Amino acid sequence: MKILLGATIALLLGAVGLSWHGMREGTKEASSDEISRLKKQVEELRLEQDRLQLEKQMQQVRASEPVAPPVSSAERDALKAELAAKEAEIARIAEEKAKAERDAKVDQDEEGLLGQRDLEKSDRELRRARLIGEALLMGRVKELAGDAETGMFVVFEVLMPENVQTGSVLAIRRKTGIIGQIKVSEITVEGGIANLMPGYGDFKPQPGDELILPPQ
Repeated sequence: MKILLGATIALLLGAVGLSWHGMREGTKEASSDEISRLKKQVEELRLEQDRLQLEKQMQQVRASEPVAPPVSSAERDALKAELAAKEAEIARIAEEKAKAERDAKVDQDEEGLLGQRDLEKSDRELRRARLIGEALLMGRVKELAGDAETGMFVVFEVLMPENVQTGSVLAIRRKTGIIGQIKVSEITVEGGIANLMPGYGDFKPQPGDELILPPQ
């Protein structure tokens, strides 16, 4: 490549010399068009020389650039193992963080429950309201029937027949309080019938009132 470039450059230089020699000899006789053509050829020869020189320099730069060695299978396996270890470490840290959050929530719930129990120890009404609110629903009042002369009775829907029987005493829950009690006198396919029990003053069950087992 060096020999070829040298020969090309020599030829270009020779052509340039001849062109300028011809121009000096025939300047007086040559027309303006001929002179312009010769100048253009000289300029083209100079550009070609510059191009060849630039190409030579680029080839020298490429030849001096280091070639990266190929990656062996052992190195690839080592990289894969390192990546897998890092991913496992990330998963472990994420699991530990999730466990710490769960433990913190459990501790918070336990503290809240213990605080509730301590508060209830000093406030019996608060404890009773919690027991009433958590009691299972046995039935629901449908209507208050009868009159003052023959006696009033409650017609109710039975929701848990295995726990509601003739003679059972149910408390009437409204929100988180008990407004009275009834005693079941009859269970039919359509529902149950119960009598009002004394001890709660002048109260009247309303449709939708809930029936529960009286809390102890």
